[in-house]
Amino acid sequence: MTATLDVRGVEKTYGKGKRAVHALRGVDMRVEGGEVFGLLGPNGAGKSTLVKVLMTVIRPTKASGTLLGKPLGDRATLARVGYLPEHHRMPEYLTGRQVIEHFGALSGVDRVTRKRRATELLELTGMTQWEKVRLAGYSKGMRQRIGIAQALVNEPRLVVLDEPTDGVDPTGRRDIRQMIAAIRQRGCTVLVNSHLLSELELMCDRIAILVQGKVERQGTIAELTEKDARHEIVVACADEAARSRAMGSVAGLGFVEGVAPPGAAAGSGELTLVRAGVDEAVLQQGIDALRASGCTIRSVMPRRPSLEELFMQAVRDPGTGKALEVGAKR
Repeated sequence: MTATLDVRGVEKTYGKGKRAVHALRGVDMRVEGGEVFGLLGPNGAGKSTLVKVLMTVIRPTKASGTLLGKPLGDRATLARVGYLPEHHRMPEYLTGRQVIEHFGALSGVDRVTRKRRATELLELTGMTQWEKVRLAGYSKGMRQRIGIAQALVNEPRLVVLDEPTDGVDPTGRRDIRQMIAAIRQRGCTVLVNSHLLSELELMCDRIAILVQGKVERQGTIAELTEKDARHEIVVACADEAARSRAMGSVAGLGFVEGVAPPGAAAGSGELTLVRAGVDEAVLQQGIDALRASGCTIRSVMPRRPSLEELFMQAVRDPGTGKALEVGAKR
């Protein structure tokens, strides 16, 4: 598949000498066509700086790569990109429809097409009934919806959304997730920059975790969690002898005793066994051995780290185990 975005060694330094601030320290990132890609990182990691470099809002210190098959910074290519900045400012005296048509005109969309697109996008974003209301009367969620609509008016191949759900209530965040899914269904690639872990986990095909100006990890959540994947089996044992038999029957297969599941009462006879990895054949051997030992299988659950756990692993200092501070070096 052809990459929509493929960048190598992106650097951005502010200032010189001892006062230099290295916002980006050599970012390598690839976004495939037709996917929702999440850019994740703590505040100060360089996410918005990277987005601004891609959009040519700021000039990189060093960068190479392509955007929609053309070198970074190609002006004609940017006409096929939609962009919602993190702190967007739109004329508050304009109505929702006027905002969409205004940005369509700025993007070179002809009058007839931008009026038709405005109608379609108002419907897509659920803003049709407020199309004649001025932005001054909009809530934060309504402003974000119109912001997404203006980013789509030029029928882009890539949409870049910088913190699209920031400050939006849970209902609004859900609606924005649904809008992003609808954008993807149209064949558009979506790059979402956010620090909201739960949002990215729900909507993204792949993610990149940016830490201290570098991509620490990149891939699907399944790929990133594979080495920490495990199976947990909860069994019920009639007595201590049965418990010992159960432990002995699977010890040679790599199972170890784990933490009891939430709600398990002390002395209930339940035993939790954990095996690292996702080898299904070994898992079945373990289940058969436990049954043969006279125990009852209560549950078998595959487990993987959550995106939050992945994130915390990425932002911890490997020496101290503490979260890295903004500007700290690994």
